[in-house]
Amino acid sequence: MTPFTARVIAVIQSIPEGKIMTYGGVARAAGSPRAARQVVRILHSMSRKYKLPWHRVVNAKGRIALEDESGSLQKLYLLGEGIEFTADGAVNLELFQFVPGPEPELADYLLPPFE
Repeated sequence: MTPFTARVIAVIQSIPEGKIMTYGGVARAAGSPRAARQVVRILHSMSRKYKLPWHRVVNAKGRIALEDESGSLQKLYLLGEGIEFTADGAVNLELFQFVPGPEPELADYLLPPFE
């Protein structure tokens, strides 16, 4: 496992119930702000193995990116955690977006921001 993958897993595991992050937000918190697509790949391949709360990660517009049954399941999980959707189907990022702080266990994995 690469260090970036380990950091992505740690960031996703840190998202609390009732909050969401975007793919780009996870990538940024893991130290590689342009790696949103890698976050998608990691979620797809590692969610079961690491029991990741995959449903708490949405696209940059606050929308569920999955279009099949998984997208419906994701919405049900989020609603069950108290996350509300706007009339056009997006999550209000200002209300529900999680921004990781300098928690000791997460800070051990984070790289300084890229300049």
